[in-house]
Amino acid sequence: MREVFPEGARVGVLTAQPLGHVLDYLAPEGGCGLGDYVEVPLGPRRVMGVVWGPGEGSFDAAKLRRVGRVLDAVPMREEMRAFLTRAADYTLTPLSLMLRLATRTPGLGEAPGALRVYRRGEGQPERMTVPRERVLEVLEAFGGLSFTLSELATEAGVSTGVVKGLVPSGAVLEEDQPRDRPYPRLDPARPGKALAGDQAEAAQALCAGLASGAYGTTLLKGVTGSGKTEVYLEAVAECLRQGRQALVLLPEIALTAEFLTRVEARFGARPAEWHSGVTSVERRRLWRMAGEGGAQLVVGARSALFLPFQDLGLIVVDEEHDSSYKQEEGVLYNARDMAVLRASLCSAQVVLASATPSLESWANADAGKYARLDLSSRFGTATLPEMQAIDMRAEETAPGRWISPALEAAVRARLGASRQSLLFLNRRGYAPLTVCRACGHMIGCEHCDARMVEHRFQRRLVCHQCGESRPIPEACPSCGVEGKLVPVGPGVERLAEEAVALFPEARVAVLSSDLFGSARALKAQIEAIAGGEADIIIGTQLVAKGHNFPLLTLVGVIDADLGLQGSDLRAAERTFQLMRQVAGRAGRGSERGLALLQTYQPEHPVIRAILTGDEEGFWRAEAEERRAAGVPPYGRMAGIILSAPEARPAFDLGTWLARNDGALRRVGAQVFGPAPAPVARIRGRHRVRLLVKAPKGVPLQAAISDWIAPVKLPPNLRLAVDIDPQSFM
Repeated sequence: MREVFPEGARVGVLTAQPLGHVLDYLAPEGGCGLGDYVEVPLGPRRVMGVVWGPGEGSFDAAKLRRVGRVLDAVPMREEMRAFLTRAADYTLTPLSLMLRLATRTPGLGEAPGALRVYRRGEGQPERMTVPRERVLEVLEAFGGLSFTLSELATEAGVSTGVVKGLVPSGAVLEEDQPRDRPYPRLDPARPGKALAGDQAEAAQALCAGLASGAYGTTLLKGVTGSGKTEVYLEAVAECLRQGRQALVLLPEIALTAEFLTRVEARFGARPAEWHSGVTSVERRRLWRMAGEGGAQLVVGARSALFLPFQDLGLIVVDEEHDSSYKQEEGVLYNARDMAVLRASLCSAQVVLASATPSLESWANADAGKYARLDLSSRFGTATLPEMQAIDMRAEETAPGRWISPALEAAVRARLGASRQSLLFLNRRGYAPLTVCRACGHMIGCEHCDARMVEHRFQRRLVCHQCGESRPIPEACPSCGVEGKLVPVGPGVERLAEEAVALFPEARVAVLSSDLFGSARALKAQIEAIAGGEADIIIGTQLVAKGHNFPLLTLVGVIDADLGLQGSDLRAAERTFQLMRQVAGRAGRGSERGLALLQTYQPEHPVIRAILTGDEEGFWRAEAEERRAAGVPPYGRMAGIILSAPEARPAFDLGTWLARNDGALRRVGAQVFGPAPAPVARIRGRHRVRLLVKAPKGVPLQAAISDWIAPVKLPPNLRLAVDIDPQSFM
């Protein structure tokens, strides 16, 4: 039974404001309870907070202010408070920032009431104009979701009058609806696809784990196309039968459209969605329904992990190896690891699904911390693709061309058979460098130590670090000579240009995240490709993530060596994962696929492992190297990132920290640095990094807290701690 505080009692309230601690208030008229969402005065403002416990008691009660009101929302459960506290302790993040992640939803303090919303109707306006067309396009792109008037007008870039003008014709429906409605019920009794062999055994094992009612984590490892989704949907069905809620995390918004369709076919209704492409009306509705039990299944991005579920019984992390699960700005956390933490606190099951799991998950399964289920064959009649290398040292490829004669011939064969080909290059834009042939100047970003990338489709140079863009200049910014700027190296746009020249009769589609104005537009393109509306697909790593193109029988990797350079300890692992994932796009229908890897290093151990398919051999060799070096997952690491408008203060603080590392040495940790970050300046701020390395099992967070505690940061100097860093940029 939760603790209740009578009127006038001293209560501790945690707000999402950057204060770093709980504040004392007096309970309002009628009192309040532990976990209640409340509105409290803070200076001249009123802010939202959560009753975190009894007040501290040291502040003069006569000076305490009273809680303004208790909000009409289900109180935060003890499990959620424990999760936020443990996550804050693990990531060394102020608890207030963790609360912000859990309450970043508009209108939480508003009364339930009714809300006037607008959605697509069946009518058509008598007179179509460009602004009206934009409104209808937005409504159709969002698949029937409702908008507020201002939200729809903003999304379409029109005035509110344009929206209202579409109502009389029935093209847009204007309705008053309950502000927060439960989602349609999903029916777990509906039959799923017939599973056989190891798929059926894996589904039974996952359902048995759910039936136990206890916490457990399972690594579901299956080759691409092996039916991992159908297997874990059986676990979702079992979770729903028990009356508990389920959460499925996906690494990309672009994956949700196909997945939602599969869920609807399996359970007879669409689940709730949570990601940046969802309207604010739906975000508020889902936040409240998750807490009230009105949302049985949520499909979302990593932030969905912070929804206030009433009774969470299952978390699925699909493509668990994907780097996008690591939040790299603000609160630095890995959603895969936080999913395991949250499940352990609410007696839920976790399914980590991947064809190429992270070494961390593989090692935990190898050590017996996680259960492991393997799916070794493709679902139905599909078979794994054949893997071959194209030795670029033996190919006579013309200068300025990147598609080898061997790959060109393979694409032509697919065109003749009315099948699709995918040309993969993990590099956005047209060219990674723009160089002046007169003086050798390489155009860089004015705000970052990074080269500007030419995006010819947009006719602009773009910095992929800060997003700064500018028109492609006619003259060199350094020497002023005109006509001497040339692109160097290929990006997907340049590869598409080459494909159009080589195969003029083919329909070429480019899949790159920066070429689409919205997530919905990207989803539409993916659906069109799956429907056969392209012959050749040019794509970045976006295409490697779970898409199903039935007509795709050839994958050509343009530069299989691209990820093997550099000092990133995960370079080999990421290259292996990416190549295996993208190769797995081929032959997911009835025909066997072929994957061709263009490489200058066919004898490289990673390339050989990719070609032979000896995944377990690769993981064991990689694990032994990491164990010998004492690095994750067989050791611990933390990154310290210092940034300032000038480099000197950041280096001075870094040097002081390196010299005063006694708190770290006491637990056996080492400090490396300070050193400039690989990209030493981003958005005008100079960046300095230190790397902390420690044996596995030591209290690293406590040692780092003691180490940085004496630091008093001046206003312009920032210090961020990244526990278990995934990127070293």
